[in-house]
Amino acid sequence: MTGITQHHRSSLIIALSFVALALTFSARAALGLVMPLLEQDMGWSRSFTSSAAATALLVMAIIAPFGGRLVDKQGARAILQIGLAALAVGCFLVAVTTNPLAFFIAFSGIAAVGFGLVATHVVSTAVEQEVTRNKGLATGIATSGSTGGQFLFVPLLALLIGLYDWRMAFILLGLGSLGTMACVHKWFPRPPKALPETIARTEPDNTLAQDLETILKLPAFQILFWSYFICGYTTSGVIETHFLPYASFCGFGPVPSATAYGLLSAINLVGMILAGWLTDRVNRPALLGSIYLLRGLTFVILINVGASFETLIFFSILFGLVDYSTVPVTASLVASHIGMRVMGLAFGLISAGHQVGAALGAYFGGVLYDLYAQYDWVWQSSMWLAVFAGILVFFLNDKPAPHPVNPTH
Repeated sequence: MTGITQHHRSSLIIALSFVALALTFSARAALGLVMPLLEQDMGWSRSFTSSAAATALLVMAIIAPFGGRLVDKQGARAILQIGLAALAVGCFLVAVTTNPLAFFIAFSGIAAVGFGLVATHVVSTAVEQEVTRNKGLATGIATSGSTGGQFLFVPLLALLIGLYDWRMAFILLGLGSLGTMACVHKWFPRPPKALPETIARTEPDNTLAQDLETILKLPAFQILFWSYFICGYTTSGVIETHFLPYASFCGFGPVPSATAYGLLSAINLVGMILAGWLTDRVNRPALLGSIYLLRGLTFVILINVGASFETLIFFSILFGLVDYSTVPVTASLVASHIGMRVMGLAFGLISAGHQVGAALGAYFGGVLYDLYAQYDWVWQSSMWLAVFAGILVFFLNDKPAPHPVNPTH
């Protein structure tokens, strides 16, 4: 990146990270868009396509720590390129396949590797490594691509599907991934910068086992892991899976339901950037704990929606502010309390917990509905878990312990 100033380099990193995440999350959301068409055109059952989505989540959880470890060692440039290449290949194969096994391998195998590598923990680590000022705000903007993609790109994909067919949407995603990969290759920095770290090392390089042992023993890691596990349950798990069915259960048609969900996604973008800005300015555990407590309150509103569309919109606005806004704050706490040298690995493990929590939320949300024929227990479980996560985070100090941890002991 010779000849590019630090400010311009930081801006490029943030912009490319936003676009990369927007493509990845849009590709994940595209499966939901085309699910009814796959049933009509290919004769595939809803359970088959749902299992493809669930398997992709599990692959992401497995990939996340390894992707994070590679970022620690190699920087984000190579990891994002590999992830975008896998995403492009997976999307192209999905677009041409007529075989269910080939579709499963393409989406839940190859593309899922891209989902796991082009992820918020990789982008957050890249920002912490390369951006020198206002890191919280930079992380908030960069990672907001995760929801910005759903707000900006998914409607475009829906338009393409309506004008042409569902295959064209995946072709476009593949082309976008290749274009972004070329930009990352050209403008992302090659080596990570040497930064001070919370965890000091007494050897030139520690093994993966040594770093894992050290990370898992840290109280800060346990607090951030379990709070993020609950975060997955209460966001990607129950809301992304069950919000639209719940709106239908309350008597709202597809258009008002989609309007409420689209508003939630738009506010989500604002919430992430606002949380990133606050991360640089306020006590971070207090901020993160407050986000979880406010999220718990939103489920009280959701329980009492009834037939009121205004209440549903109010929930969408309030929940949107506290949905993905945990990402920049959690990333900042991982960097300061666990250490820059192992941030990718640590945040990868924490992100894996988020995916497992999401899978459990999606599954048990359906189980509880089948048992009780209503969603009250789903939302109540989410409310109390969010409150617990908030209380848990308050045990962290804003500043890490003054004496660094020795990673080899």
